[in-house]
Amino acid sequence: MGKSVLAVEDAYVTVHVDVTPWAAAEWRAVSTHRGEDACKRPLPGILSRLPEADRHRIICFEQFTRIGFGTTPATTDRLTA
Repeated sequence: MGKSVLAVEDAYVTVHVDVTPWAAAEWRAVSTHRGEDACKRPLPGILSRLPEADRHRIICFEQFTRIGFGTTPATTDRLTA
């Protein structure tokens, strides 16, 4: 979509969390920022222009990267709500 975001490569993601039970509440929170929603580049605006199914798929999972002591596991943990 032509937007650069602060992100890490997928190889560095150590935990995927399924937040589907909270997706509707998250979208309500994101979409309350109407000023950003109307803009072309901020993430709320980009998400609001996506088909609902695509938007839902994006906001239903949170990804985290372990930063700190120890090594990064070779495989990631998958947590579900």
